[in-house]
Amino acid sequence: MYKYVAKRLLYMIPVLLGVAFLVFTILSLTPGDPGSIILGITAKPEDIAALNAEFGYDKPFFIRFFNYIGDVVLHFDLGNSYQSRQPVIHDIMARFPNTFLLTLISMSAASVIGISLGILSAVRQYTALDQTLVVVALIFASIPGFWLGLMLMLLFSMKLGILPSYGAGSLKAFILPSITVCMTSAAGLLRLTRSAMLETVRQEYIRTARAKGASQKRIIWKHALRNALLPVVTTLGTSFGASLGGAIIAETVFAMPGMGTLITTAIRQKDIPVVMGATLFLAVLFSLIILIVDVLYAFIDPRIKAKYQNGGKRRE
Repeated sequence: MYKYVAKRLLYMIPVLLGVAFLVFTILSLTPGDPGSIILGITAKPEDIAALNAEFGYDKPFFIRFFNYIGDVVLHFDLGNSYQSRQPVIHDIMARFPNTFLLTLISMSAASVIGISLGILSAVRQYTALDQTLVVVALIFASIPGFWLGLMLMLLFSMKLGILPSYGAGSLKAFILPSITVCMTSAAGLLRLTRSAMLETVRQEYIRTARAKGASQKRIIWKHALRNALLPVVTTLGTSFGASLGGAIIAETVFAMPGMGTLITTAIRQKDIPVVMGATLFLAVLFSLIILIVDVLYAFIDPRIKAKYQNGGKRRE
């Protein structure tokens, strides 16, 4: 297991370098330069050139890229923002807690709602309850996030006046954005859990357990659920990691200062250090979350744990 984790951590290095190169290339190919965006179109060309030189933007592409990677690897320095002139890590640390809290609340609620209702739907297959849950899940999976957020804002903020419609000043401010993110994720988890459970309960070992006289409750919770959880855990882990990149729709609708709005604003302003720093920061987190999901497989399914042993090879 330890060798597997160490190997996966080493694999992260080329992945992160590839992400950094891809994002840096895309930002460099987009039209415009930081000097023109910051000073405006009325600025003198010499002033724009001087500002670009200050940022190092006058150097060739590969020199700028390797200089940036060198600062990150050797000094753990993500650079300074072109706009605020503050270290990028300060901007990230100021925004990331909001996104993390939003993701934690929404994905926790989505997992509880989606998995529990998915199990219930599978156990009551073809009943009125099952059909109702499937239809409701399809509806919420089809509703655009921005529309749901606006409707929630209209009802609970404008009409009832019980919840704030913007910002992140209190826990109340996270309720509506969390519901916006939660409902779509919960709908997907419900459908996935239902499908996985229905596939699992048809396996031969489930029939064997029934033949031995095991109760329905034991069959569902002890045998079927553990095997059905593998695709659910994968989806939940990737969804959590993706949401850390910023639930952009929810953050935009509710004017929440998070990672999504930080990155989108930096892209518009061509604030390359902020985009690069935030992307690398999130890429590391996403890779670690996927690693944690893979390790969790061993606790869910002992057969996978055997594959992790002895450097990922089965013991003979």
